[in-house]
Amino acid sequence: MTTSRPAPFGRALCAMITPFTASGALDLDGAQRLADRLVAGGCDGLVLSGTTGESPTTSDTEKAELVRAVREAVGDRAHIVAGVGTADTRHTVELALAAEKAGADGLLAVTPYYSRPPQDAVEAHFRELADACGLPLVLYDIPGRTGTRIEPETMVRLAEHPRITAVKDCAYDLLGTQKVLAETELAYYTGCDEYALALYAIGGSGYISTVANVTPRHFRAIIDAFDAGETDEAARLQRLTIPLTELMMGLGLPGTVTAKAILNSLSLPAGPVRAPLRPAGREAVDGLLAAFEDLVSAR
Repeated sequence: MTTSRPAPFGRALCAMITPFTASGALDLDGAQRLADRLVAGGCDGLVLSGTTGESPTTSDTEKAELVRAVREAVGDRAHIVAGVGTADTRHTVELALAAEKAGADGLLAVTPYYSRPPQDAVEAHFRELADACGLPLVLYDIPGRTGTRIEPETMVRLAEHPRITAVKDCAYDLLGTQKVLAETELAYYTGCDEYALALYAIGGSGYISTVANVTPRHFRAIIDAFDAGETDEAARLQRLTIPLTELMMGLGLPGTVTAKAILNSLSLPAGPVRAPLRPAGREAVDGLLAAFEDLVSAR
């Protein structure tokens, strides 16, 4: 009974954290183990080297190594979308070509940040990227972080490009989102966990979730229930996620920090965060674990 449109990378995607060793080095073995757990938990796809994956503090070499390692671990069981967005068009293209060579299935590119380019420059940036690489491109619209929106009119024009196929939507503008859904065939994934069901119900394609790093099965169950026509159950499952989502995404700490805090407490691959991020304090960790345990027991 789904009203959602085709999903090029599946419906349930996780914005995967990047595990590090205790010394702060890239933990490829841990990344492979975590990726396998997430796929076994119902994730159709993994987004690597997004902000949750600490892309600002990982090197170009580490990003490519991560794609290769996760590809080896999951094979064809899941899609791999590589985060390549930077504030520099040339650098973004370089990362895209490296991700394609490493085995990614798609690319995620955020709007160029800090410089706040006008809409014609935003459009040109994404077109240059899409022209340079053979992989499908997910546009990441998160003006609260970048300072620049991909306006609905710009999104409609970009949808004309054959390799611009999807959007990770963190604009908090359901009206603008519906305008683009009405005028294009773009696959819309919410990047806001609290909107997982809401966007799916109005024709979105699924979610790219940070909270799914710790609860992949629960978020998958929300859209599975909706697809089965069990809309009341889907709504109930979505409501159950509110306390954990609020703490993980609204505690004043980045989702990377809170996800790693829970994973480390569960002895799952995560490790430290890289500076300038700092680990969560004991009080925050205790609250996160309590909310996580409540969600697990509520099912």
